[in-house]
Amino acid sequence: MKILFAIQGTGNGHLARAEDIIPILQQYGDLDLFVSGAQADIKLPYAVKYKSKGLSFYFGKSGGIDFMRTFKHNSSKEVYKEIKKFPVEKYDLVINDFEPITSWACRKRDIPCVGLSHQSALLSSKVPTPKKMDPVGEWVLHNYAPVDKYVSFHFERYDKNIYTPVIRAAVRESKNIEKDHYTVYLPSYDDKKLVPLLAKIPQIKWHIFSKHARKPYHIGKLSVYPVNKDEFAESVTSAKGVLCGAGFETPAEALYLGKKLMVVPMKSQLEQHYNAASLKQLGVPVLKRVKKKNLEKILNWLETDARVSVQYENITAEAVDRAVKLGKK
Repeated sequence: MKILFAIQGTGNGHLARAEDIIPILQQYGDLDLFVSGAQADIKLPYAVKYKSKGLSFYFGKSGGIDFMRTFKHNSSKEVYKEIKKFPVEKYDLVINDFEPITSWACRKRDIPCVGLSHQSALLSSKVPTPKKMDPVGEWVLHNYAPVDKYVSFHFERYDKNIYTPVIRAAVRESKNIEKDHYTVYLPSYDDKKLVPLLAKIPQIKWHIFSKHARKPYHIGKLSVYPVNKDEFAESVTSAKGVLCGAGFETPAEALYLGKKLMVVPMKSQLEQHYNAASLKQLGVPVLKRVKKKNLEKILNWLETDARVSVQYENITAEAVDRAVKLGKK
């Protein structure tokens, strides 16, 4: 069987998860990979046959999406051409992790395409929802990379087709210890905004991983690093706590490791507000924005030792098997 695994390359979570999914998919047939998107900081340790800029959202520096840059660097004409030309008909099955080009190409040519993503979980009526809904964001969730069948991942098994998160082997097999630092990963904030703010809590040792930093630097107990998956994994697995965006992979790994966790959902990013609603229900503190007036909330979090207990079994092979079987029906 010829299989195509199409992966969203905006952000690092999809690619990080793919590292564990790919070797399992390879057991089912001849596998090719496609990555679309332009905002990832990590590279897959596998040959990628097809690459595209796709439709990428660009992170801003003040807690949200850089809409000007997003519109500037996305061409609907180019994407439409790629959808028309992409050779999905060469494959018996397409497994899709929220990737729009192959999703729409399969829909137009009636090729089996099964979603294997976190985003598809948000289509279930049983998942917690944000207090304030966004009609445009809802439209994007339903139409960005549409699939008829899907297997999903979320923080809890809210529905029959939803599995608990894929926890990377590198994290599962790591030595989980607790040192005295806190790991920070807020990709939509510039480190130049985070450093002066977190420096106001000088007694805390901070490891800030920034998409905007080109080289490491240190100020007092505060260290800033460019995003590197191995260094980041080492920091998280030895951290006392994690302050991060309300994405999916990083909060899931922090929960699995039993770390203190606080999340900050990105502005105008509905998926993260869905995630924040789920995490809040689990007992994770949610911070609306990282700014001076919220320092007291960060301090309160630092002074407590409240942690959320979860049991995330290794379900990756089971979820992949279900996706492949759905594609054969």
